[in-house]
Amino acid sequence: MVHYDQLLDFTNSLGVVVVEKRFKSNAQGFCKGNKIGINKDMLTVQKACILAEEVAHFILTVGNILDQTIINNRKQELLARQWAYQCLVPLDHIIKAHKLGISGRYDLADFLEVTEEFLQASIDRYTSKYGLFLKVDERYTIHFDPLRVIEVL
Repeated sequence: MVHYDQLLDFTNSLGVVVVEKRFKSNAQGFCKGNKIGINKDMLTVQKACILAEEVAHFILTVGNILDQTIINNRKQELLARQWAYQCLVPLDHIIKAHKLGISGRYDLADFLEVTEEFLQASIDRYTSKYGLFLKVDERYTIHFDPLRVIEVL
């Protein structure tokens, strides 16, 4: 699993400065140039979810995309979120959790060190991308609704 500290190390390797501070707005994070701001009034697991998306904005998006009525901005937002989902909730870690006997969304979110909301958003994105299930290899199929892993022995 990718931990908040690992994300901080990754951002540092990219030359990005991460600053935790108390925001006056309801924002949880932002990316401007090579600086990422994270609201310090969150749990570490929340910070990791926000930081992953902001790192993706640094790597993948261009310009100010705050106006989500513009289709290109929505596309860039989706791209950044998808990168964050794949970073923190990779399909192989869902299978790993299955192998360890972890079941239920709360326990899976805890295992992956993400919020339940982030986990659900990841699953929703995987469902829209792959459909109701995805055959990962000859041995595992991940069903997204309801979430479960089927293993062929």
